[in-house]
Parts: sequence; structure tokens; C-alpha cells
Amino acid sequence: MSPLGNTPSVKTESHLVDQASSAAQPADPALQVAAIGLRLDEQLRKPTDASAAVVDEAYQSLNQLAPLIPSGEGLSPAYASVAHFYYLTALPLCGVEPARRAVEAARAHGHLGQLRVALSFQALICSETAALPAAHAALQEALDCAERLADLPAQCSVWNSIGAVLQLQSRSREAVAAFERVLEIADSDASLLRFRTAALGNIALACTDIDGDVGHGIRAAHAALALVGEPKTAPQLQNRVSLEAITTRLLIEVSQLDSARMHAEAATRYATGGARAEVMAKMARGLVEVASNKHDVGLTLLRQALDTARHTVKALHMPALQTVIKAYEMAGQLDVASVYLEELMRLNRESKAAMLLEHHHKYVEALLGKLGTADEVEATLNSKRSRLTTSLSQRDVHSLTRMLEEHAIAAELHDDETGAHCFRVGRLASILGRTIGLSEDVCFLIDLAARLHDVGKLFVPDGILLKPGKLTLDERSIMQTHTTSGADFLAKANVPQMHIAEEIARHHHERWDGTGYPDRLAGSAIPIAARVAALSDVFDALTHVRPYKRAWSVDESLEEIRSLRGEAFDPELTDIFLALVPSLQREHGDLDSFLAAEASNSPFVATRRQLAEKLKGRDPSVTAFDLRR
Repeated sequence: MSPLGNTPSVKTESHLVDQASSAAQPADPALQVAAIGLRLDEQLRKPTDASAAVVDEAYQSLNQLAPLIPSGEGLSPAYASVAHFYYLTALPLCGVEPARRAVEAARAHGHLGQLRVALSFQALICSETAALPAAHAALQEALDCAERLADLPAQCSVWNSIGAVLQLQSRSREAVAAFERVLEIADSDASLLRFRTAALGNIALACTDIDGDVGHGIRAAHAALALVGEPKTAPQLQNRVSLEAITTRLLIEVSQLDSARMHAEAATRYATGGARAEVMAKMARGLVEVASNKHDVGLTLLRQALDTARHTVKALHMPALQTVIKAYEMAGQLDVASVYLEELMRLNRESKAAMLLEHHHKYVEALLGKLGTADEVEATLNSKRSRLTTSLSQRDVHSLTRMLEEHAIAAELHDDETGAHCFRVGRLASILGRTIGLSEDVCFLIDLAARLHDVGKLFVPDGILLKPGKLTLDERSIMQTHTTSGADFLAKANVPQMHIAEEIARHHHERWDGTGYPDRLAGSAIPIAARVAALSDVFDALTHVRPYKRAWSVDESLEEIRSLRGEAFDPELTDIFLALVPSLQREHGDLDSFLAAEASNSPFVATRRQLAEKLKGRDPSVTAFDLRR
């Protein structure tokens, strides 16, 4: 189920022309943009079968007019309307470029309010297309705009969106903190009641993913239900169904089955607003029946909901799969649950990989275009790529991997809130490589490549990544696919000079004795870069807190690595590593700060830290990144 109330509003500057003059297509470029804005407004208010063609044509016209309006006046709201249309029609990838243009135009115009709206739309599109680091950055800037404007409704809207993005990243506790900031702001002004209602519903939804916070979620859900009253419009009906379904799930967690059934029946009663509401209602009823040991009835309802989601309500396909898996596990049918888990894994991998690659390729194309020289302006992009990539500097190679690096940080956030783990692993691996005599260029590439070693975890379902207990054999098997998924993703990313990243991603869980995965390589058959990265990765994991373990001391960690010499790790390389770490400690003192120095240059890490500071609120005892999933 999607968080509530997170779509920013957009208004085109239609006051520049009246409805009658819009058909005349005035010659002045600014007035032409205003006329296009009117047409886009109409399509958003009253969509028809012809809307897609009208919006496509309007977008092309805006692109032709944009160079004629250097000030950007009027362009940002119009571009934002195009992005909004693509979002509403489930074509978010088509909205990436118009959302970017909306932000650029608002910057050119110097209009802070329009910039805030454009950034909010950019964040919405980025979150829908799995580009969560970019969504973070856009929302951080949007919040700054709203605060500079002292615009309380805008602040509420942005905080709601921040919470939604955090929830998509499975940062549920941080999401709750963001939604609670909405409550703080809304309490100061009675006119902000609608934001309070949405925030309470979103808190309830986030609490379905937090162990020990079910009571908090139930209280928030009941408070939201008390505020919404009887729904009258289609969006109100859908929100009411969502709230009833969330309340049902929470009540099942505390075995209040009678109350859960009452709310599931209410969801069914209100589910008159289309397929989306029907799917949510069936999911709620199905879970209640399974929890009440009426397995056949409940599982039939859930399979029906899943089938509708697969074919009609794509946005609910993944939540429906997750609910079906949970239900089969509740029913003790783990073999069937594993079948649906495979489908979830495949859907997660294919949908995310396709969208992330689209973002990455556009980023690389833009960057390669900037790296070209004046006499290459007329060259095709492919020709330009082939000429440039043979002689890229280290700085250029790093620039090309920047977006992949951000995704790798996002993939590790379930274990490392600071985002520094991948940087420490990369730096230590490169130093180890240099110590054994690898060339400076190779060590530079190992540093960058090792940062991407766990990027494949982006494609593992959160239910497995975040499971507090021991994984089943099927879950462990899926977890291990992060190596091949990551390598395949990096291969398709096609970053020049970075094939070493594929090797590390694929083979950093191989073992010297041949019992590792995915290919059971043994001894020197394991690529040297993967052997180097594996030692660095294990050492860093051991010496830092994880949700499932304390931080071990350096001495304890080295002793553990010594015990695995010749089993998990290359024996000669292990001996060198065991001598290297104490030497680095003596030389640099604070090993963490030394190894993570490059993290300070990461825009995503900086954004995460700024957001963590804002989420601390007024409690001085809470430090950045204390909010843990």
C-alpha cells in the first residue's frame, strides 16, 4: 500500500492568458507556454483517451519554446504538469526528463516556490523509478525551499514525501520520525488538518514493518480514521480503504481478530472506487481469514487480489505478493510461500534493474557528452563513447561510477546507516592490493569497484534483507543471488574500465576451499580482486555494529580472520592482511576515519547526514543515525 497524501500539487501560470485566447497560440513564447499550461491543466482535470497524445505534443512544444525563454518564466509549472501526467498514468520513466526540466526552469526563473514544487515532483518520479538517492537529494533541497519561504503547508508536504521515500528504503523508524515532524507542524495551524490525517495514516503503515511498534501504529490508525470521517469522493474512498486495511494488518499482529475482521469488512464496504481499492480490501479480508484458521477462504481471496494486481493494478503487485507470502507462512505452507517468494524476487530484480539502468545510462550519456571536445559535437554518442573511454582519467572514471556508487550505498543502508561501509571496504582493498604489488591503476579501480560489491542487494526483497531471525534455506538461496544480480547489473551498466567491479560483485563470497558461492570457485581460480575485497569486507563487517551483532574489536576480528586462513581466505593474502591492519592502525590511529575519508565527498552520504540531523528534532540525547530499522 502506498503512503498517503504524497503527491505535490502544481499550478500552471494560466493567469497570463484566458481560456479563449489559448486556442489562438499567441506568438510570444511566454504566452505560448501559458496556453500549453492551460491545455495540460485540462488533461489533468479531465483525462480522455486522447490525453496521452495531447500531453506528448505539449511536451515537444515546450522543448521547442524553452530556448526562446532564457529566464525560464512559466516553463517549470508546465513541465511539472507533464511529469505529473506521466506519474498518474503509471509511466514514471517518461516523467524523468520533464521533471528535470521543471527543476532547471525554476532555477533559471529564480522562483523559490516553483522550485520547491518541481523538486517535489522530481523526488516523486525518482522514487517511483527506484532512484532513491536522487529522490533524497531533491527532497532535501525542497525542504530547504519550503523553510526559507516559511511555507507551513509546503513543509508538511515535503516531510510527508521524505517519510514516503524513507519507507521505500525500508527505513521505517526514520519514516515515522519524518511523519511525526508533519504532526508537529500541523499542530500549529488548524488549516493543516489534511496533512495531519495523512501523516497519521503513514505512521500506521510504517509501523506494520517495525517490531514492537504495533501499538503505536494502531493508535495512529485509529486517530486517522477518526479524522477522515465518511468519504464522499473517489480519492477519499480509496484512502479510507487503505486506512482500514492498514488497521486490519496491525490488529492481526496483536491477535485482536474480532476488531481486525470489523475493519476488513469496513474496507470491503468502502471498496467501490475501482480495482485498487478492491485489491486492498481483499488483502485485508484474506489475512483475517488466514489468521482465523480459515486458510482456504483466506488464501483464495489473496490469490484473487494478487491476480488483479498482476494484470490491472501494477503498483500493488509487489505488496500483494508480500501479503500472499506472509499468509502462506501463517498457514504453515512454506513450500508454496517459497514459490511466490521466487516471483517476488524476479519482479523486484527485473523492475528495479531496468529503471536503475535507464537512469544510469542517461547519466553516462550526459557525462560523456560533456567530456567530448568541440570537434566532436557532430559525432554520434556511440562514436564519442568509443573514442573517449580509451583515455579516461581516473577522475572521469570515478564520475561515471558516481550514480552506481550511490545505489551501492542505498543497498547497504539496512546494515550501515552511515553509508561509509562501502568506502572503507574499497579503500582497504586498494591498500591491500598495493601491498601485494598490484599496479597503481589497478588499485584505483579496485577502490571504486569494491564500493559496488553489494549493489545486488538492491534486488533482494526487503522481507529477506531485514528478517531479524535465521533465514530459511529458500530465503538464503535468494539472498545469495545478490552476487549474480549485482554482477549482471554492473555488466549492463557498461562502465568503461570497470569490468573488475563485475568480478568483485560476483565472486566476493567465494571461499578458498571451494565451498562459497555462486560458482564454488577454489584457490587461485577466484579473481585476485575478489579475494582482496572479501578480506576487507569481512573485516569491516566484523568491526562495526550490525542490527544482528555488536562491533568486534580489531584484535577479535583479526583472530577470526586468522582462523579462516586457508578455508575462506587465500592463506598468503591473509598473512599479509593480518600484518597490514595493525600497521595502518599505528600509522593513522583512527582507522575508520582514514578508510572512510572519501565518504565525505559523497553527495548521498552528505544528504543522509543532513536529513538525520533534521530528524533528531529537539532531543540532544539523540545522535545522527541513532534511528535504526
